[in-house]
Amino acid sequence: MDLEARLHGAAPSEHPEALRLWLRMLTCTQLVEKQVRTRLRERFDTTLPRFDLMAQLERAPEGLKMKDLSRRMMVTSGNVTGITDQLVAEGLVERVDVQGDRRVFLVRLTQRGRAQFAAMARAHEQWIVEAFATLGARDVATLYRLLGKVKEHTQETVE
Repeated sequence: MDLEARLHGAAPSEHPEALRLWLRMLTCTQLVEKQVRTRLRERFDTTLPRFDLMAQLERAPEGLKMKDLSRRMMVTSGNVTGITDQLVAEGLVERVDVQGDRRVFLVRLTQRGRAQFAAMARAHEQWIVEAFATLGARDVATLYRLLGKVKEHTQETVE
C-alpha cells in the first residue's frame, strides 16, 4: 500500500484537494525513485547515491572538493567519503591534489567513470521518459509549469 492510500483515511480537512495533490506527488516520486533504484542495481550493479555522485562530477569535469560534493548532494561528508572511496577502488573516480593546499583534493571522474556514467545516464533518462509515458507533451509541459509555480512560491516563503 502506497503513502497516498495509507493516508487517505486521515482526519477530514478544509483543504482536501491540496492534501490529496501533495500525497499524489509524494507517492509518484517514491514509486519512480523505487523503480530507478531497482533498475540501477539490476542493470549496473550500483546505487542511486553512487549515480548521483557521479552525476555531480559529470557536471564538473575539473572535479569538486568533497565539501562541495556534500553540499550539492545534500548529504554528510561521511556519506560522500564512503561512496567516493568505493568509486576510487573501482577506478571510476580519482582524487587529485590541489596545488598550493595539501589539505584539500578534488574528486573527478576517470575516463572509465565517464564512460560508465554515460551509459547509466542514457538508461536513467529512458526510465524517466517511460515513467511519464502516459502523459502527452502538452501535459508534461503544463505539469512542469504548474510545479514551477509551487517551487517559486515555496522558495519565497522559506527564504
